[in-house]
Amino acid sequence: MNNALEICEASLDDAGQIAEIFSHYVLESTASFETEPPDRDAMAARMEATMAQGYPWLVVRDDDGRVLGYAHAQSFGDRTGYAYSCETSIYVRADSVGKGVGTRLINALVEACEECGYRQAFAVIAGTEPASVVLHARASYFPVGTLAAAGWKHGKWIDVFIMQRKLGPGADTLPEGEG
Repeated sequence: MNNALEICEASLDDAGQIAEIFSHYVLESTASFETEPPDRDAMAARMEATMAQGYPWLVVRDDDGRVLGYAHAQSFGDRTGYAYSCETSIYVRADSVGKGVGTRLINALVEACEECGYRQAFAVIAGTEPASVVLHARASYFPVGTLAAAGWKHGKWIDVFIMQRKLGPGADTLPEGEG
């Protein structure tokens, strides 16, 4: 299956399939602390807003063009000092988990973020999602902190793990135009 997967930039035409994938995680898991899944139009608005800021959105498609997963980056913080950092997110269609989709996506997203000039990537992961922690660790993210009982969903308190990875030269050099 891995060889047949196409990774490409997402388009607003993908918003319906992306909303469908995300809906599963909103309703059935703790991977997102949202409780109401966004519809196609709301997802398209989110995509459009982050893409307009220059953040990558990627999808993985099968041979039939069906979106099997998506990944994107967004602002890590609103302050100017965070301009070279981003937060990354990855979601895989429930019936495609464990088939290499997430690995392909995270690697492609890291590369896209580096091409955009970001120097640090952060992932915010529910402690109840160990597969996501493993996926990120395999992609060279490392744990930097735990927010104890930071979220409440499905009747329980949930810890949140923060993981980080260097992008490109990270902090080893100044950003272009700085200094």
